[in-house]
Amino acid sequence: MRNKIAVIGAGISGLSAAHFLKKKAEVVVYEAAARPGGLVQCDVIEGFLYHKVGGHVFNSRMEDVLNWFWSFFDKEKEFIQARRNAAIAFDQETFVGYPIENHLWQLPEATLRSSVKDLLELFATQKSETANFDEFLRNQFGNTLYQLYFKPYNDKIWKCDLKEVPLDWLQGKLPMPAISDIFLSNILKKPESEMVHSTFHYPKEGGSQFIADRLAEGLDVRTSTPVERIFHDGTKLHLNESEVYDAVLYTGNIKGLPSILGAPFDEGEFQESVNRLASHGTTTVLCEIDPNPYSWVYLPSSSHLSHRIICTGNFSPSNNVTGKNSATVEFTGAVGYDDIKETLLRLPFRPRYIAHHYQKHTYPIQFAETRLKIGEIEKALQKSRVYLSGRFAEWEYYNMDTAIDAARRKSEMLLDDISSGVAE
Repeated sequence: MRNKIAVIGAGISGLSAAHFLKKKAEVVVYEAAARPGGLVQCDVIEGFLYHKVGGHVFNSRMEDVLNWFWSFFDKEKEFIQARRNAAIAFDQETFVGYPIENHLWQLPEATLRSSVKDLLELFATQKSETANFDEFLRNQFGNTLYQLYFKPYNDKIWKCDLKEVPLDWLQGKLPMPAISDIFLSNILKKPESEMVHSTFHYPKEGGSQFIADRLAEGLDVRTSTPVERIFHDGTKLHLNESEVYDAVLYTGNIKGLPSILGAPFDEGEFQESVNRLASHGTTTVLCEIDPNPYSWVYLPSSSHLSHRIICTGNFSPSNNVTGKNSATVEFTGAVGYDDIKETLLRLPFRPRYIAHHYQKHTYPIQFAETRLKIGEIEKALQKSRVYLSGRFAEWEYYNMDTAIDAARRKSEMLLDDISSGVAE
């Protein structure tokens, strides 16, 4: 008889895991919301497609993830392939290409000279790699670029002391070019090609909601069904007092898990470890915006609250109303209507407010002991055959492709444990 596994959460992590698991088990996906998608959910408001959290696109350098993903979609007929065209806006009229270190030639001459001087000094001293995010930014790009862009922009997003953020958490998510490559890119005026999303794929219709809806097909997804209780009787797991499973893969926010599991997980060191986990939410504002050539615009200026414009209207024509262009403006934290309206007046391309949404948890933040604590939590949970996968289950800053890969790896571990009886 096939094992029965519950997946909690129908975001990208949960839907991906369900597909990996159902090859060898009976799988049911529980989703508290009325539809799948999690952080990639989209709405349509006044005819514009609205990414309620960020602006999710797909690409990967992991061949197995690419092959798995495209087994669900017709790449040519259902997706647009685009090259990332991002910029940094220092005010409403001053733009520098992104990443900034490849576009030093666009800076004012005095700033350019200072940046080059910094980089030459770094090249000569060959400073060793550093452990925290703040020192990395200084040692990688020099003090001029650090003060001009890297510090103010990252302060806006993370709202914490960057010295407390370990570099390994952001490995693979940051540009880490050699200084010689920075100079070469500026001499040749080469576009950025090393970042994962230097090119990306985006659905022709429906945005990332289309991806979630397609991945939900063929699965037993029970929407509007929150899991309020998980009880382990020594052999099986009972969900909501009625359903019985051999294992649970949890992809929701780990902060909600202790109250679902009850004793001993809702007290003592387990509860304290979960309480100490840090994150930020985001306020995302749907706007009508003037036509522009960009996909993302980064906003380091301290004169307003927003940190970026995601030009989702440029991702696909179907995201827009005919003759009008849309974008989402993103803020860290909860921002009220009056502050939103004030900020929009200071941004390029004259964004006009349509709607806004606050998501309490968007960016997990890791400190020095975060991964160690999550590892300890995972080991404790796995003894009861409860497994974690996903951005806020594992407290990792996953993009779509890394979330899929993590779901694959955790699903394989779960199935191996069940077959070998490890967790019993």
